[in-house]
Amino acid sequence: MHPALQGLITIIIGVGGCIGYFYLSNLFIDRVLFPATGKNAGRNINRANMVRPWLFLFPAIFALGLYLAYPVVETLRLSLTDRSAGGAFVGLANYRQMVSEPKFWEAMSNNMLWLIVVPAASTAFGLLAAQLTDRIKWGNIAKSLIFMPMAISFVGASVIFKLVYDARPAGQNQIGVLNAVWMNFDGGVWSIIFLRILPAAILLVFAALMLYLIYTAGRPIVDRNATRGGLSVWAILLRGIAVIGAVWLGYLALKSVYSVFTANLPFGEPQNWLTILFWNNFFLMVVLIWIQTGFAMVILSAALRGIPEETIEAAVIDGANPFDIFFKIKVPQIMGTIVVVWTTITLVVLKIFDIVFAMTNGQWETQVLANYMYDKLFRANDWGVGSASAIVIMLLVSPILIWNVYNARKEMK
Repeated sequence: MHPALQGLITIIIGVGGCIGYFYLSNLFIDRVLFPATGKNAGRNINRANMVRPWLFLFPAIFALGLYLAYPVVETLRLSLTDRSAGGAFVGLANYRQMVSEPKFWEAMSNNMLWLIVVPAASTAFGLLAAQLTDRIKWGNIAKSLIFMPMAISFVGASVIFKLVYDARPAGQNQIGVLNAVWMNFDGGVWSIIFLRILPAAILLVFAALMLYLIYTAGRPIVDRNATRGGLSVWAILLRGIAVIGAVWLGYLALKSVYSVFTANLPFGEPQNWLTILFWNNFFLMVVLIWIQTGFAMVILSAALRGIPEETIEAAVIDGANPFDIFFKIKVPQIMGTIVVVWTTITLVVLKIFDIVFAMTNGQWETQVLANYMYDKLFRANDWGVGSASAIVIMLLVSPILIWNVYNARKEMK
């Protein structure tokens, strides 16, 4: 059968089925279940009107239950059973086995590292791109180029970056962009500038940003008036977590500055970037940051355009410089949008699988939870531990989903 004809028949059957369902369900309610006749006509009409919305919603509820609720319940059941023992109930044995495996904790630590770096970097670069592209004439073209990676699948982007990180034996032409650049460094002045001074400067700027975050997040906690005025316990707790995280990241950045200047770099040798322990995780993160920056830029650009011009004009009249206007006027007004973008990218990070699977398959200490789940389910055929890891991912994702839904409903009110 021709695909066009097959598609037409599918549309006719689908649309006709929907129309038929709604028409027949109305007839069933009005003629059979609650007929509007006799002495109970008024009560039947009221009951029919109460039942009718649920009857109309039934197909959607059934589909959601079949494709969402049932898999969750079945996964939970599998996580509590042992397939090799005929599906016998084993309680939390699969969870105990999972937490006893080093690969699980490697996946957990890598996921936490992704959670710290990717949402922060994607949101920061997206905000920077949104601010800069709105100030130039060809900003729309620049936005199109930055947003373009969003049209590429994760696997496609992974293949592209795998070529960027490609390494050929010494003496051969390097087709990998990163190695082609690396082979031009010989330890001279340019090597010192680009491989020592520039990374150290970036780390120092990052440490300064963490110091600013500590100041902005911690000041309301220390200020007694702000604490008494309106900060809830949850707000204080979240700000405290942000301060602790910023202190830790700032310490790591300052510590890395020393490592940059003391590292013994193998000049003239092509590097297998994806096998360099710890740093290979960052090379994988670059792919997702590259993709998600465009998403963050589009959302944040719309938020920046929605800021009232009066507030900016008032700040300019008061003598505020561009940095003050950006950090003290614009950013606070779009903080809600920044949080939404941050949490949305966080959800993507928690479920990340394609990039790791296509580039390293979890080798060289790059394992993440979704890839760990795939290995257990489809390679080791250990459905119990695989399902347990799936439940862990669901538990990590659920609070963020609930928080996003809560905020969306709060804004609608």
